[in-house]
Amino acid sequence: MSWDNERIDMNVYSQGEVDRWVYSTCNLCSVGCGCHIAVKDEQIVGIKGNAEHPINRGRLGPKGENQWYANGSPDRLLTPLIRNPQGELAPATWDEAMELIVSKVKISQKEKGKNSISIYSTGQGFLEDYYTIAKIGRAGLNTHLLDANTRLCTATTEFCLLQSFGADGTPASFDDVDQADTLMLFGHNVAETGTVLYERIMQRKKRTGKPFIITVDPRRTQTARSSDLHLQLIPGTNVPLLNGLINLILQNGAANKNFIEQYTIGYEEMAASVLEWTPARTAQETGIPQDLLMEAARILSDTSSLVTTTLQGAFQSADATTSCVAINNLHLIRGLIGKPGCGPLHMAGQPSSSANRTAGGVGTYPAHRNPMNPAHIEEMGRLWNVDPMLLPVGPEKGIEEQLEMMERGQIGVFWNIGTNPLVSLPNRRRAKTALDKVFVIVQDHFLTETTRVADVVLPAAMWGEKEGTMENADRTINLLRKAIDPPGQVLTDLQILLDFAKRMDFRDQDGKPLISYSTPEEAFEEWKRVSRGRPCDMTGITYDKLEQANGLRWPVNEAHPEGTPRLYTDLQFHTTPHYTQSYTKDQFTGRSLTQAEFASKNANGRAILHPTRYNPASERPDENYPLWLTTGRLVWHWHTRTKTGRSPYLQMAAPQGYAELHPEDADQYGIIDGELVRISSPRGWIEVPARISDVVQKGLIFVPFHYGSWEGNQAANELTVDFVDPLSKQPTFKHCACRIDKLRREHVVGGEETAADIAARYGLSLSSLLQANQLATPYEIQTGHTLEVPMSVLNVPIPPYLPSR
Repeated sequence: MSWDNERIDMNVYSQGEVDRWVYSTCNLCSVGCGCHIAVKDEQIVGIKGNAEHPINRGRLGPKGENQWYANGSPDRLLTPLIRNPQGELAPATWDEAMELIVSKVKISQKEKGKNSISIYSTGQGFLEDYYTIAKIGRAGLNTHLLDANTRLCTATTEFCLLQSFGADGTPASFDDVDQADTLMLFGHNVAETGTVLYERIMQRKKRTGKPFIITVDPRRTQTARSSDLHLQLIPGTNVPLLNGLINLILQNGAANKNFIEQYTIGYEEMAASVLEWTPARTAQETGIPQDLLMEAARILSDTSSLVTTTLQGAFQSADATTSCVAINNLHLIRGLIGKPGCGPLHMAGQPSSSANRTAGGVGTYPAHRNPMNPAHIEEMGRLWNVDPMLLPVGPEKGIEEQLEMMERGQIGVFWNIGTNPLVSLPNRRRAKTALDKVFVIVQDHFLTETTRVADVVLPAAMWGEKEGTMENADRTINLLRKAIDPPGQVLTDLQILLDFAKRMDFRDQDGKPLISYSTPEEAFEEWKRVSRGRPCDMTGITYDKLEQANGLRWPVNEAHPEGTPRLYTDLQFHTTPHYTQSYTKDQFTGRSLTQAEFASKNANGRAILHPTRYNPASERPDENYPLWLTTGRLVWHWHTRTKTGRSPYLQMAAPQGYAELHPEDADQYGIIDGELVRISSPRGWIEVPARISDVVQKGLIFVPFHYGSWEGNQAANELTVDFVDPLSKQPTFKHCACRIDKLRREHVVGGEETAADIAARYGLSLSSLLQANQLATPYEIQTGHTLEVPMSVLNVPIPPYLPSR
């Protein structure tokens, strides 16, 4: 492994020694760092890294070190709330809240049909919760409207894997990152989104000189600055870049012809789709100089081992699934998969969004079963002892499609669990209007922007207050032990779901309760039986074994009792029609193929190479909105700051939103550093301070997406488009058109006024007043002159995070 030493990071606030340390896993990003929770007087008072855990060897990122503060926040929700006739959320009993929910669900099913109930969950929950959602949703409610924040975050991971390999589950693991000669970070700002993984990479590079790092990103991030080659492309041009690189690899004679012939199908059509992407055309479309393209292609042609990671820069851009399929194509044509140091590692964003996909809490059925395959539906009927004819089938509906259903009156109840869609969804005002039309349940730890539209709010337990498992980005199943009881009347997500199932009186075919388990471990034992024989087989896992081994990568069964570092070592892919998780989709239109259409491909255990045609971004800069807008994450915060914003340290490091623009753009628009500006798109506007930096390229504005109360006008998703990828249905947050405007008053200089007087009157520094008016000295200001006065000027430094401490 990369780590050559352990380092136990710790953040504890306690008078005297802690009472006990409880085994757990970090509940923020998808890296999956092992940790121990500090407990004093039955309160969580801190955290330390687990030195024995191979993922992190005791290290924690800044978000992980500070996640425990939220547990003790004074504004925790401690009792259910129901919106009263005056429109206010008022305390209620659990009986009152749950009976209201049950009645609304039954009314909706009667009036609008079974498929009128939507459950929209989180990527920060436990596998046992997701499996229970799958069972309640499909076998109890008979609804197919199950989705999660995963749709916004990493849905493209799933769909690109289905397209190429026939099943979910990323082929490579962090072990392969440790062994690769070349690492391509494609739209993956690992220094900020996965700080411990970044440190792991850089520690090895410092010690050995490897891997050679290629970073693909429109911004010159910390990740890009520490790479060997930065491909700084124009937003929305991932597919042209990859097509151009693959074309050069083929021209270089680097294709592994024996591998292609034996283990893939579709090569000729794939190769034909990239022929037009000459170096000149690729450079023109992407903005990357030809010499850098040639150098990248040379490295990718010559390397003997390659891991390519992806994250939101790939998943939330135009042609998201096509881009990631192109990355799979690149690995397949080079034969760089299924062996040490090789393979695509399509990341997850949240700590357990992979588990949601695996357990069936979202689109597909549990354990990577195909909702289009009647045999798989019959198997689920047997496993759950329900009539398979009542189980919903067919393609899933993503959250954006569900919003359309709300607008058409087809959904009656929307149950939101552990996520904050009215900050995280694109074009969020449209989303709010849609949610206003339905009965909304919000299950959360705090009041959020989304509880503004809630009819019922259910207080849920947090990390450290419940037990269960999570699946991180590289298929590792980790265990989280319960450290303390939740406060007040708070229940765990699993307890709430089980109570709902009991009140709904869900039964199996023998008249017994549909859900017979009552604890997380019992739920996991049932899940294991459901996973048997599937790609994610976990029959060899127990809770105790997970704690002893510090996590295990699935499949874990008789054949792989210690887990599986990488998939497809036998080069047998999950593409036989009877076993595959998906019959795939048309790579260009997104239309789901039929079983017969898939069978006619004759893949039968071979990987599928797809053509990757370019579909330019639907919205591009024009004369009214002349700039690109992109959004992203900061090292100091997580998603909508529901938890990290309650850490004093993290909130102090990055207290508010801003707009980052290039110095040349700042000069062109006459904007000074820190002044309040308005960023507008065809959908809305925000007002934030300007942060002038060459991290962004000319013509691009970056806004962090973590911020956005309804009153604060800082939400990046006031601006973003709600276009989605045709295959994964993931929104394209990463680029739209925008404009930037100064927000200034005019001041006519009076006879007795000095420049310092004017600056003080408006709460500005003298230098800010002079810069705003392009004046070198205060003596240039004359009586009667009209000055432009910024509405405010606020310094917005973002302190660097240096993980190599």
